[in-house]
Amino acid sequence: MKENFKSGFVSILGRTNVGKSSIINSLVGEKVAAVANKPQTTRTVIRAIVNRPNSQIIFVDTPGIHKPKSKLGNVMNENAFEVSKNVDVVVFVVDATSNEIGKGDKLILEKIKTAKRKTILVINKIDLVDKAKVAMLIDLYKNEYNFSSVIPVSTVKNINLDVILEEIEKNLNEGPAYYDIEEYTDQTTRQLVEETIREKALKLLNDEVPHGIFVEVEKMKKRKTMENEPIYNIEATIYCLRNSHKGIIIGKNGSMLKKIGTYARQDLEKMLGIKINLKLWVKVREDWVNQDSFLKSFRLPK
Repeated sequence: MKENFKSGFVSILGRTNVGKSSIINSLVGEKVAAVANKPQTTRTVIRAIVNRPNSQIIFVDTPGIHKPKSKLGNVMNENAFEVSKNVDVVVFVVDATSNEIGKGDKLILEKIKTAKRKTILVINKIDLVDKAKVAMLIDLYKNEYNFSSVIPVSTVKNINLDVILEEIEKNLNEGPAYYDIEEYTDQTTRQLVEETIREKALKLLNDEVPHGIFVEVEKMKKRKTMENEPIYNIEATIYCLRNSHKGIIIGKNGSMLKKIGTYARQDLEKMLGIKINLKLWVKVREDWVNQDSFLKSFRLPK
């Protein structure tokens, strides 16, 4: 092990849509978490790895904390809080446009106090407000908890993102690299494919549809083309909650499904460095968000 090398696990907590996944993707330099301008984008706990000259930081991107409306919502909240009990550092992300510490942020603060982990407060979206507003928020939160540091950032303008890594590294203990330095996530290729398809659906579909969506890869096989080039044949199903949603996802003459598939394929080819032949289907699975058989894949292992 390199002398004075540090390593550790870091959870990112925050309400839905505060920009946690965007922060992780920016820090890692690769897309490992679905990003969309809609709440509850992240459903599972995703590990992203940042390798630095003197440290390895393993981020755990947790689902956004929200008021659950289904069993899936309960599982998502449980996962986020459970992860934060077992990490070395917590990064708590809040929205700079907030005027106060809302109910959701207060709930997260209480969990942070209980976990008693080193915690860094990150105030995101500072490009949308003036400095006085940011200063007011800093004072509000400092009165609530003794944070290791407070960092105002903007993922859009790339402000202070490097400071997050520096502050995390300061708060880690000496330890080995847990993952190979070439790795940036522990997600399987199948999971990356499912997340990418779901992200495109989140961005393209009407607000009432996206969060009733579940993507499952049915087949995934690498082969050679007639020109002897490697290609992935991927078949995936988009599950939705009702027939009316199915029609919206497919679109007129299949136009929406084609658009989702095209955007997902383009991202995946860049990500995996291989040509993709992607086929998508849409099926209705009523009330899957409350079915234990479906929710198994979202629960953390005990």
